[in-house]
Amino acid sequence: MSDPYSLAGKNAVVTGAGSGIGRAIALAFANAGAQVACLDLDGDAAAATAAEAAKSGRAIAVACDVSREDGVQAAAEKVLSEFDAIHVLVSGAAGHDPTATVLELTLAQWNAVFAVNVAGAFLLSRAFLPSMIAAGGGSVILIASQHGSVAAPGRAVYCASKGALIQLAKTMAADHAAQHVRVNTLSPGAVETIRMVRRFGDMDTARRISGPKHLLGRLGQPHEIAAAAVFLASDAASFMTGADMLVDGGYNAT
Repeated sequence: MSDPYSLAGKNAVVTGAGSGIGRAIALAFANAGAQVACLDLDGDAAAATAAEAAKSGRAIAVACDVSREDGVQAAAEKVLSEFDAIHVLVSGAAGHDPTATVLELTLAQWNAVFAVNVAGAFLLSRAFLPSMIAAGGGSVILIASQHGSVAAPGRAVYCASKGALIQLAKTMAADHAAQHVRVNTLSPGAVETIRMVRRFGDMDTARRISGPKHLLGRLGQPHEIAAAAVFLASDAASFMTGADMLVDGGYNAT
């Protein structure tokens, strides 16, 4: 019997692949048998991830600013010149979001977060869906957040952008089900990445403050989110679309 969690024979694009959750997903995909295109604003970081992923199979690196239409188009052309089709797309790039209420945010800050988190997902989907549809279908995974469905004080623009991704995925799922494209969001809780260090100053402080907010009493690890992404990308999730998959340590349960 074939392994339903295998990604053998699939080509995947992962954005935000240079570090954190995106890097973990790219490596997990490669380990599961996929060929992986590692996209990141930091080309050197993307290359480092691709070099590690290449130990399990074929991987390429492409520098890409997902907030720029021309940048996404150029990246897509590069990827599609290397891979004959795309079967999995993970939109996981995320920039800095300021801690601020709507009274404190500038329009430029608001637009910058939405340009990466939401417009980036739109541009990537528009660029790669035609190849996915031509290949007979596939899986699109938008990395949202537990804060896409519950609020956090001072995170107005982040929460709004992640909630938008959840609704975008549902609508895309409805639009493209007939073309055998599944679209889901993957919503992590707080995970031990550089973003936590930037927000809290150091990881020990992040663990002390944010860890107890989760029922499991700790922060998540990137590989735990990557395992969920492998599931969503694989045939094991063949009856799952338009859903928001929470991997949040119980954050949303209370």
